[in-house]
Amino acid sequence: MEIDSAISALGALAQGTRLDVFRLLVRHEPDGMAAGEIARQLRVPQNTMSAHLGILARGGLVRSERHSRSIVYRADLDALRALTLFLVKDCCAGSPELCAPLIAELTPCC
Repeated sequence: MEIDSAISALGALAQGTRLDVFRLLVRHEPDGMAAGEIARQLRVPQNTMSAHLGILARGGLVRSERHSRSIVYRADLDALRALTLFLVKDCCAGSPELCAPLIAELTPCC
C-alpha cells in the first residue's frame, strides 16, 4: 500500500460514524448490507449515510453493487489487510518477538 492510499483510508476512518459503519460492514461479511439498513441500524439519516459511505468508498475501504432498487455495501477486506500490514510492516525494528502480543490478539478473530 502506498502512503497516499493509507492516508486516505485512515482519514475516512477518522470519524465516529464512518468507523461504526466500517466495523458494522466487517461484521456482515461476506453478505454486506443495504445502505438503508446501515442507516437504520446506526440511526443515521439516509442522506448523511450516503455521504459517509461515499467517503469510505473513496478511501478504498468499501465496495458497492446495485441489487435491484438498493445498493449493497461490503467492507473491502483486502484493503483492510493492506492497511493493517502497512501500519505494522516495520513493527518493532526487526524484533518480531515484540510484535507477538499484537499477533496473538489478532489470531482468534481471524
